[in-house]
This record gives sequence, structure tokens and C-alpha cells, in this order.
Amino acid sequence: MLKLGKKIVKLRIPILILSFLLLIPCGIIYVNTRINYDILSYLPSDIDTMKGQEILVDEFGTGAFAVCVVEDMGRNDLAKLEKKISEVAHVKRVIGYDSLENLSLPMEILPDSIKEAFNNEEKNSTLFMVLFDTSTSADETLDSIEKIRKMTKNQCYMSGMSSVVDDIKKVCNTEAVEYVILAVVLTAIVLTLTMDSFLVPVFFLLSIGMAIVYNLGTNFISGEISFITKALAAVLQLAVTLDYSIFLWHSYQEYREKYPDLKERAMAHAISNTIVSVIGSSITTVAGFVAMCFMTFTLGLDLGIVMAKGVIIGVIGCVTILPSIILIFDKAIQKTKHKPIIPDLGRIGRFVTNKYIIFIVLFAIIMVPAVYGYNHTSVYYDLVGTLPKDLNSVIANSKLAGDFDMGVTHMVLADSSLSSKDTSNMIKEIDDLNGVKIAVGLDSIIGPAIPKEVIPDTYKEILDSGKYKLILVSSEYKNATDEVNNQVEQIETIIKRYDEKAMLIGEAPCTRDLIKITDKDFKTVSTVSIVLVFIIILLVLRSISLPVILVAVIEAGIFINMGIPYFTDTTIPFIASIVIGTIQLGATVDYAILMTNKYKKLRYNGATKREAVTGALTSSLQSVLVSALSFFAATFGVGMYSSIDMISSICILLARGAIISFLMVAFVLPALFMICDKLIINTSLGFKPEKN
Repeated sequence: MLKLGKKIVKLRIPILILSFLLLIPCGIIYVNTRINYDILSYLPSDIDTMKGQEILVDEFGTGAFAVCVVEDMGRNDLAKLEKKISEVAHVKRVIGYDSLENLSLPMEILPDSIKEAFNNEEKNSTLFMVLFDTSTSADETLDSIEKIRKMTKNQCYMSGMSSVVDDIKKVCNTEAVEYVILAVVLTAIVLTLTMDSFLVPVFFLLSIGMAIVYNLGTNFISGEISFITKALAAVLQLAVTLDYSIFLWHSYQEYREKYPDLKERAMAHAISNTIVSVIGSSITTVAGFVAMCFMTFTLGLDLGIVMAKGVIIGVIGCVTILPSIILIFDKAIQKTKHKPIIPDLGRIGRFVTNKYIIFIVLFAIIMVPAVYGYNHTSVYYDLVGTLPKDLNSVIANSKLAGDFDMGVTHMVLADSSLSSKDTSNMIKEIDDLNGVKIAVGLDSIIGPAIPKEVIPDTYKEILDSGKYKLILVSSEYKNATDEVNNQVEQIETIIKRYDEKAMLIGEAPCTRDLIKITDKDFKTVSTVSIVLVFIIILLVLRSISLPVILVAVIEAGIFINMGIPYFTDTTIPFIASIVIGTIQLGATVDYAILMTNKYKKLRYNGATKREAVTGALTSSLQSVLVSALSFFAATFGVGMYSSIDMISSICILLARGAIISFLMVAFVLPALFMICDKLIINTSLGFKPEKN
């Protein structure tokens, strides 16, 4: 590795020039990488709800739809508005009560429930549906929604998944850059307080920023990335790879003392030392992100690949770009050196080893409520619940609930050969279910007495493609609630009785599938991440007992972190409950590995149990604190600022997790070393001094 270090030092100027040149194509590619704002699109493609979405597009030429609420508008103006909207690109059709009048049938034959479904005379509210010929999260659909919103201003409120996706897109595009600025500013403050130079933090952030651009610029491999990945990738990469830069700097400083007049030689040794140390610690972080790739819900794969790639690129940047910058600007760095503001923490080591029994007892007491809270923390799955209350889609949902007692809309796809009698009976059974406001199909509108031949083709094709019948079901229940999930189960039971191949699709059935799938994914990701990290620690430390102790300490920190929301009466988004554990484990187990390596070295050199644990804690505590504070700074600001609760919750949990992991490593791990010292020595290699 020393030869590689010398070569990097020798080629530092070409490396830096090439690094800056690479930013150009990577930046261009990143800007043009498509962002997917629809979380439900990451559900497996082989489930009925996702197959049904494809059938809807292929057979009916309709993918997305929006339910619009209009208040205080006369019928003539409403008709003009509907016509205006129908002329927007990719709007296939607008369906309102006026549209049904154009069936050339006496309105008296239409059920009163249909009239009531479209009109609330008491509140002077009317609703209509807008059908699009493109899918829910297609760029064309989102563009059309934007045009309709600009056209109608505050006259029309649009609900539905596409409207929610469009609002998420607007918020993310507004805030994404601000997330990075916040993370950089707060991290710079922490580094300025904890490092011994005012200029070094600038170069740390510059080299990591370049690595982030490379990572984001290589996302074209996947074709697109999710909005969560876009929002979190830069912040997380900064948080989890900053350690490597700090390690290189400390190593360089040590070798500068050995070779005061040979900075190139000092850096070559520092690079060699960093590569060996950082590769070992980065593997656990990569393993945590790789574990997310085992999720059936492929959002985990999306975030996992991007972040695992980001850690690898971050390591490469740390041993190539950063050394080049430091050597070129070495004189300026030396002029800006100062004493770290954070005081020496050496006394804590002696205090912990002297009072280790107290910390073990406290740990045992804290874990009881932590485990209880962890198992009882509430999770929500409704995308609307993650958005600010003043967004158009959120207001529209409130108006639908308040004016029309409408929550979500389901769609049933049944075989077109199903008889009118069976279809009518099926619709009646659905209509009679608790919480169903109205179920509408072609057979329920015209009734069995009126022949289909008299219905114009333009209207008939809305609800019957010739291969499939489409039945719309309006529910009073909100998405992702127990009531609507039970309703979905009941509707599926009914439609399968009439047609085994019938499908129920829509936001609520998709969310129900999301709940089932992510519940399984949570267990899978947790297991895979623990197994991978366990194996890595076993190989790195060559010990049977240490992987158990280290993983147990960090997992206990995760239990505490994830248990706190229960006691604060906070409901967290489902994705946070899945990714937090694996990221916190992969990113912060390094703190424990660093301390363990120092403990192992001291024990091997003949130190007593107490001397080894005290020395390991004293020498590593400063580095662990800086790392934890940097992680906290990079994520906490984003968590407090983001108006999207899904992003905010993840960042706050990660920030809190970094501090909790630090406390666990600083106070609980040394206490466990004191208790388990004999077990560790007898089940590990490299602890016992060699006998002469």
C-alpha cells in the first residue's frame, strides 16, 4: 500500500485536474437523471394491484386519474371548466354529472346515489373525475396536472395519487438544495470546533462534495432514482464518509511529526495507513446498505445501491483527491492551525472503568422500556400524511372527506364476459358494504332494462374495454387505515366469487400490499444486516465473542432510538422503520470497532484488563465523538427543516441514532469489556501476548 501511496502523492496534480474535469460529465448526467416521486411504483410488478395498473393503461388507455372538487361555481362555468380541462394534453376524459347528461338518456333513470355522489347542494360543491392516458407518475401526467392547476388557480382542488406525487415533486425540488446547504454548514461548524485547522474542514467538504457528484452522476446506471434517494443521498454520503477524511488527516499529522521536512513522505504513509484502516471500517457501512437491496419493496434496492456506491466512491476520493488537495495547500493549512475547542476527554475513560457496574445496571434498566417502545412504535403508510397540510392534494382530500364523505377510490377490473345480472349483483354487494359510498359500473348506470347498444361508444369505452369491465368504488375511509384495509379484503372476497381473475386496484389496495410487503422486508433487512456485519467483524477482529458484543451494543442503541417515538407519541413513516436500523448499525458500528482494535492492541502488549479498557476508551473517545457529532450535524438540520415528514423523520432518527450509538460505545461497551474480558481473550486471536 505504501507504493500506491507514493504514486498518488507523485501524481497529485494530474489527479486533481482529472477530478475537477470529471465533475462536468457527472454533473450533466445527474441533472438529467429522472427522479421517480411515486413510492407505490416500487411495489413488486407481479402482484395483482400492479398488474391491474398495466391493464388499465393497455385496455382502457387510462393510467392516472384525479378527483377534483369545485366550490361555489355555477353549472355553466363548471361545464366550461370541464371542457377547458379536457383539452389539456394527455387528459383522456373528464367525467362529471354533466357528462352523464350527455348520454342522451332521461336523467330520471339514473340512481339518486349517482347524483349525490357528484353534487353537494348544501355546500354548493361539485366533483368530477379527470382521466389521463398516461400512468400515475409519468412525467406527462405530472405536467398535465401542473397545467390544470395553473389554469384553475384556486377554483379546483385535485386529489389522487398523481396529485400527491406532483406535490411531492414540487416540495423536493424546492428543498433538495437547501438540505445539502444545511448539512454542509452544520458539519463545517462541528469540524471547525473539533479539528485543529480552520481550512481543513473546507477541503474535507470539497473532496466529499466531489465524491457525491460522482456518485449522483453514475445513477444513470439505474435509469432513475427515487425522490427519497435524491433527497438523502448527498446528506447520508457526507455523514457516513466524513470519518475517512478525519482519519487521513490525523494519520498525516502523526507522520508529519515523524517526517517534519518531508510532507510527501508523510502523506504517502498516511494514505497507506488510511487505506488499510478505512477499507475495514467502510465494509460494515457498505454491508448495511447492501442489506437494503434484499427488500421486495424495491425502494430499498434503489437507496441501497446508490449509498453503497457512494461509500466506495467516498473511500476512493478520500485517498486520492483529499491528499492531493492537502499537499497542494499545505502551507495555507499550517497557517490556519489552532487548538481544538473541545477539551480532552481522557478523564472519562478512568471514570467509566471505575464505575462500570453502574453503567451495566443503568443499561439493563433502560433496555426494558426501550424494547417495549421499539415493539409498540406506531408506523403510518399514507403518503398524504407525510406532506404539509397547505398543499393542494392535501386540501383536496380534506374537502372530499368534508363535503362528500369520500376517502379513497377503488377500481375493480372484471372479465367483460361477466353477465349484466352477475355484474349488477356484484356491484350491489359492494355497494352494501360498510364505508362504501357508491359503486358505479356500466351496468349500474343504465340498468339491465336498457340495451348497451344505445350507449355511445365514447362513453361505453370508459367502463368496458371489450375485454375488461371497470367498476369504480368510492370509499368513505381514508387510505392506510384499518377500516379501508378490511374493506379492501371484503371487496376482493366478493369480486373473486363472481370472477376468479378479477382484480382490485387503486391507492388503498396498493397501500395494503405495501404494508404486508414492508412488514416482511423489515425482518429481512434487519436479519441480513446483522448477519453481514457479524461476519465482517468476525473476520476483521478474528473473534467469536466480539461480533456478538459489538452488534448487541449497537442493536441496543437502535432499540432505544426506535423506542423513543412510542414515548413521545410520535408516528413514524414506514420507510424509516425499515432503513434506520440497518443504516445506524452499518454506519456506527465503526465506533465500536475502533475502540475494540485499541483495546486488543493494548491487551496484546501486556496491559491489564483495566489498563487496556481505560486506554482504548481514552484514545478513541475524541475520534468517536467527532464522528458522531459530524453525523448528527449532517442529518439533524435536514430533519428539522424538511417539510416532508418521510425525509424529516429519517434524518431526525439518524441524527439521534448517532448520538445514542456514541453513548453506547463510550459507556456500555467498555463496561462489557470489563465484564467479558476473560471470555473475549479466550475466544479471540491477537489478544494474548506472545510468550518469549
